[in-house]
Amino acid sequence: MNNPISIGPCRCGTNERLLLIAGPCVLQEEYVFEIADRLVALQAGYPIHVVFKGSFDKANRSSIESFRGPGLDAGLKLLEAVKQRTGLPTTTDIHEPPQAAEAGKVCDLLQIPAFLARQTDLLVAAAVTGRAVNVKKGQFMAPEEMQNVVAKLEESGCRDILLTERGTFFGYGRLVVDMRSLVMMRRFGVPVVFDATHSVQEPGGLGKTTGGNREMVEPLARAAMAVGIDALFLETHPDPSKSPSDGANMIPLDRLEPLLVRLLKIRDACR
Repeated sequence: MNNPISIGPCRCGTNERLLLIAGPCVLQEEYVFEIADRLVALQAGYPIHVVFKGSFDKANRSSIESFRGPGLDAGLKLLEAVKQRTGLPTTTDIHEPPQAAEAGKVCDLLQIPAFLARQTDLLVAAAVTGRAVNVKKGQFMAPEEMQNVVAKLEESGCRDILLTERGTFFGYGRLVVDMRSLVMMRRFGVPVVFDATHSVQEPGGLGKTTGGNREMVEPLARAAMAVGIDALFLETHPDPSKSPSDGANMIPLDRLEPLLVRLLKIRDACR
């Protein structure tokens, strides 16, 4: 049993509603509010809590030519506007310790990217903001190693911790999901998240950009629901072909609700 944690007005943990962390990969002002409004409608219609996710900077792009995002100041203004308009708590990923305090003034949940899961200074900076922290398991890490991540956060004062499974490197340009990771990380006493869209990435698969296969999102999400998760992470966009990052593995916004309905049925059947 995992004690529930708090993310703004939301609760996440054993016997709580499913937490859906969703939004675009990178913030684009022309799409942000359309996505956020759809997520509000889903929260009103289904037994879920929603956290709106959007990145102000994609610092680990494959190519220096790739679009990175609006930047810290403009990105946080967009996330604040989403919160004011919808009431949804928000999250974004941070890449450097100085970003933690600024992001923590706006976001209810701070996300540590998988490539940075072992960066102690970044974890400590996130913890001392007093915000909840979600750490994505590194693609190069075994699930049992994430216990050290939990210890770093707890020793730095953070009690609202989530751990996310998002696939493990399997050779070059491929990820596999070991569903045992969800069970193992849950034993650390924290809620676990399944990142369904990043798990189907093909890193560097398009040369200067990352590829992916969104058709594999639902099969993996179904399996995660059956194993048992506290939260589901999905990136979505009205037109993934117009997303400057991760379009190949994102769920089209009009397909999100029917997917969620099917996944909730599995969750209900397995509880």
